[in-house]
Amino acid sequence: MKSRISEILEKIDRLKQDLYKEYERLSSNYDFFIKNKKIIFSEKIKSYQKSRKENLFHYIFTADIRNILSMPFIYGMIFPAVFLDLFLTLYNFTALPLYWIPWVKRKDHFIYDRRFLKYLNLLQKLNCLYCAYMNWLFSFATEIWARTEQYWCPIKHAIKNDSEHKYFKYYADFWDTDWFNEIFSKNTCFKK
Repeated sequence: MKSRISEILEKIDRLKQDLYKEYERLSSNYDFFIKNKKIIFSEKIKSYQKSRKENLFHYIFTADIRNILSMPFIYGMIFPAVFLDLFLTLYNFTALPLYWIPWVKRKDHFIYDRRFLKYLNLLQKLNCLYCAYMNWLFSFATEIWARTEQYWCPIKHAIKNDSEHKYFKYYADFWDTDWFNEIFSKNTCFKK
């Protein structure tokens, strides 16, 4: 049984695929290609990017005071993040297998392609690495919990939800008791 909501969500997935194809098409305009998750720029583009790199000392000593004042708060988040990472990893390898849910692969959620940009100085690259880790962590967490939710409560929300994950389209509509009971009792979300 497929509702209009599920059909719309599937259409959004198809549009996302079109968007990714457009990104691929644009790579030729910016003279790079991707090989084994590595971004390879032409020599001309690398040279241009290097010429646009801001000197590290100039970057540090001309920093906006707001940026300097916020650093302890931004980088202080590493402590609860590592703690969350540890517990998510334990949950991933213990609880998910108990429900016959496949593990979430960490590497599938970590993207640090900005390291290939020659116009970033060392501090900018470190900042990008930090953001990549933090975004990876929440992507990893979202995937783990999306799989958990699909197992335990596969029901679409009735209230607008801007953070729907990829499994949401398979959920029963909020008001559809029969559909929910069908998916929940069969546990069709993951093959046992």
